[in-house]
Amino acid sequence: MQAKHISDEVAADDNGITASAQVANNAALVIGGALHSGNTVTNTGGRIVVITSGSDDSAIDFTVVGTDVNGDALSETIDGADGAASTTAHFKTITGITAVGDPAGTVIAGTTTGAADVISKATCRLHSMDIVSGGTAGVVNFHNGITDGVPGTILFKHRTLGTDNTNTGGRMTFGGDGILFDKGMYVTYTVGHIDMMNFFFN
Repeated sequence: MQAKHISDEVAADDNGITASAQVANNAALVIGGALHSGNTVTNTGGRIVVITSGSDDSAIDFTVVGTDVNGDALSETIDGADGAASTTAHFKTITGITAVGDPAGTVIAGTTTGAADVISKATCRLHSMDIVSGGTAGVVNFHNGITDGVPGTILFKHRTLGTDNTNTGGRMTFGGDGILFDKGMYVTYTVGHIDMMNFFFN
């Protein structure tokens, strides 16, 4: 039997990757926000990246580069916006963000509360779990597999209570051989909806 513990209470920070700056044509954003260390951002788990333009950048793109929750290389190009634009992939690390085109004004980049993590990259069966709620009620999604930083099919969901530091039902066990995740087991959730989670699998 194996165990995995997850706890991520780092708040969203819309300029935590890069501070507000004018970005040149096809140039890289400077990774120097509050979340960086050595010009790299390493999140507790995977996070959605948000890029906010001070002017209308809907005619250009931005490319985000880093790794996914498994440590595998990850890159996603997203459309710019007149405001905020977000990745669909969850990034564990962010090592670069580059404008594809000429931004019209200032640009910032950071993270949202959308989070993901890996329980097991390999095929596994979930036998039991316990989840401690955060201060806001929400849903933890259990996914089979991941592709390009986007967790796969949701096999089931669990709702948290919204009462901070309260167990959502004690140890939950799954009978028989447990729940099969034949492409690996991943979870997605919103930061603030959980305090911590423990999973027991083989």
